[in-house]
Amino acid sequence: MSLHKPYLDIPGTTIFDAEQSRKGFHLNQFCMSLMKAENRERFKANQRAYLDEWPMSEDQKQAVLTADLNRAIALGGNIYFLAKLGATHGKSFQQMAGSMTGMTEIEYRDMMIAGGRSANGNRVIGENGDAQVNRQPQGHGTGKLLD
Repeated sequence: MSLHKPYLDIPGTTIFDAEQSRKGFHLNQFCMSLMKAENRERFKANQRAYLDEWPMSEDQKQAVLTADLNRAIALGGNIYFLAKLGATHGKSFQQMAGSMTGMTEIEYRDMMIAGGRSANGNRVIGENGDAQVNRQPQGHGTGKLLD
């Protein structure tokens, strides 16, 4: 039985619900493994070999290898678990958030200091706000954590 999910119409947002949690279980467990220094070192020494120890999909592994956080979230990753991946690469949460919006860290910081994105035009998919898919990415960043 499918559940009605009215929140799927929020532009630029993936809600981490039970379905996303199931989809991303192993991806998120991999991220949690990076809490241990020895695992971070093993991962940094040979990322592919370490990832192959986890029963993730190939798409999930590629999202990790390319540090495409938006793709990882679409594949079930939770930002609070993915923060461990960012930290392993020496990135701050602000740098991570900037990369996810296609902005540089400074552009993202300045946007947030100015009050963030307006809700006008961003309440449902199809409006003309700056969080809409057709308006992404903004700024000068590439959308990847590791540039």
